Amino acid sequence: MRGRRRIRTAVVSAAAALLCAGVASGCTTGSPGAAPPAGSRTPTPTPSPTPSPTPASLWDVSPASVAAVGDSVTRAFDACAVLADCPEVSWATGTDTAVNSLALRLLGPGKVATRSWNLARTGARMAELPEQMAGAAAQKPELVTVMMGANDACRPTPELMTPVADFRFSFETALARLRVGAPKAQVYVSSVPDLKHLWSTGRHSPEGLKVWKLGICGSMLADAEDLGPAAERRRTAVRERVVAYNKVLEEVCAEDERCRYDGGAVFGFRFDGGQLSPWDWFHPSRDGQARLAELAYRRITKE
Repeated sequence: MRGRRRIRTAVVSAAAALLCAGVASGCTTGSPGAAPPAGSRTPTPTPSPTPSPTPASLWDVSPASVAAVGDSVTRAFDACAVLADCPEVSWATGTDTAVNSLALRLLGPGKVATRSWNLARTGARMAELPEQMAGAAAQKPELVTVMMGANDACRPTPELMTPVADFRFSFETALARLRVGAPKAQVYVSSVPDLKHLWSTGRHSPEGLKVWKLGICGSMLADAEDLGPAAERRRTAVRERVVAYNKVLEEVCAEDERCRYDGGAVFGFRFDGGQLSPWDWFHPSRDGQARLAELAYRRITKE
């Protein structure tokens, strides 16, 4: 009997071994509950990765106050009358409902007078921006709009244009000045318009040509009817300087977490005759101011 039991046990063990060979790994021939073979290790479950939290944006798409700094465009020069500012139609802080300025869109008509400030000055260049920014900071605005640089390129001759390094220094200084007085203010930075496109559009107007001969933006508009190679090189040099200024605006703004550059939207906007002043064919008209307001609002309110 003992011999038969030993034979039966051997047969059962052999059958178990054959079954294990035909199934997935992990099968053992030991009895249920037996310890795993020496040297084997129980797999440790891999924990699911914890998703990193998305950082909260510092940008508020509905600021409750607006200060505007810049030059004649923000003062709406020549938009209502010849050789005069017309801030009520300014793209940034104007009250004219036909323009529907940035301040009107963000604040509503009831708050524009008390919660927006236009500190721009016709004729201003980038070197003046630190002073304007200090004035803006004193108001503690939630948003500051910047449109500056056209006058740095619009000089009597290309040789007098503001050097790019000086332009950068003034802009960096201006942002630093703002941060001293209003560290949490948001900043919207407009690109400098394409002055060569303005020449290309306005040169077809007899009225515009007469005004340009008085000396407006000589580096670009002098001898506006001259299409020769020397004149073309001069205009191209001015345009390239504007492109360099816009690169500075983009780079410096990118270093400030509360600053948004317009991505070249104003530079790329193709002003037509109806969007230019009927008095100088260079500054934006009411309709041109409305287009600037739309570009700014779209960028500022983007989530």
